[in-house]
Amino acid sequence: MAARIHLTQNMFTEKEKLLVEYGALRASAFRYDSGVCGLRIQNAQGEIVVLPFQGQQIWSAAFNGRNITMRTMFTDPRATTEYLANYGAFLVHCGATAMGVPGEGDTHPLHGELPHAPYTNVFLEIGADEQGAYLGLGGQYQHTIAFSTNYVAEPFIKLYADSGLIWISMTIRNLKLTEMELMYMAHANFRPVDHGRLVYSAPATPDYVKVRPAAPHLNFKPGYNDFIADLAQHPEKHHVLEPGAQYDPEAVLYIHYLTDSNGWAHSMQVHPDGSADYIRHRPDQLNHGVRWISRTLDQEALGIVLPATAGAEGYTIEKAKGNIRVLPPKGEFYCELVAGVVDAAEAQQIEAQINAILAQ
Repeated sequence: MAARIHLTQNMFTEKEKLLVEYGALRASAFRYDSGVCGLRIQNAQGEIVVLPFQGQQIWSAAFNGRNITMRTMFTDPRATTEYLANYGAFLVHCGATAMGVPGEGDTHPLHGELPHAPYTNVFLEIGADEQGAYLGLGGQYQHTIAFSTNYVAEPFIKLYADSGLIWISMTIRNLKLTEMELMYMAHANFRPVDHGRLVYSAPATPDYVKVRPAAPHLNFKPGYNDFIADLAQHPEKHHVLEPGAQYDPEAVLYIHYLTDSNGWAHSMQVHPDGSADYIRHRPDQLNHGVRWISRTLDQEALGIVLPATAGAEGYTIEKAKGNIRVLPPKGEFYCELVAGVVDAAEAQQIEAQINAILAQ
């Protein structure tokens, strides 16, 4: 059983207000100076702040005294629909009619219409399941364009009472009586740490880890092309985040993941103290693993994996590769992932599991 509190924007004011207390779980509503509504969900290990009406982004996440969200130039979220004008969330839903960097011939915005979509029917869920008590957030965004598109997106996140992990899902339903093309990415942006070690369930070979050449729309420092060319031949060289490495402004890698017996792929950034940032996804749902690393003087992000239905090269290029999904009339897409932090003992267990997958 679960109970729901239906949220409206007039419940969010400058003064933060407690909405619900459920054991170690708490949820409170507030409004940033920019006018954006924020929902803070806390548990025994930390908290997340979600933007319930703006993309249902997880704006920030912090557990066990550590902010795991990318370092950004934006201190607070902005009220905008422009992707780069409000850049820095921990988790952004991307898609769904298109996704990635627009290329030649593309007319879609960067990463599509979902990142800042205006959600309605927003609710806070209070419940318990086989993993324990949780607070969840969900809502609906209907995207309707005459003669073109009509779908509804329904994301949902859960934070359990004593866990540093966030359970995240997305359901997209085609409301049309005709087919719908679909692209989706879960853009999870962790904070990289010096000497962090990347461990994941894919062999570190050029067959499984492919490095994207320098993107033509960005400016790179001298020596970057040589760095990328070397990385393409020896992808294991990015496994330790050495200070000063050439991730300015970014490096993008495409990873073909192997899974455990339950269909999950695993990825971690292991910190020097043994704890880890962790994300797992299901390649049978999201069959493209995009890794994105950016370390500049102004912002730093580690997309340990951005699970997706396609690469990030924009609609036209991805369609030519055969990477566009097609939902049938009234069809549905669903995906789930788990992201957050684990302690040193849990990280050791996950690394052993990854090693077992690679040894198969």
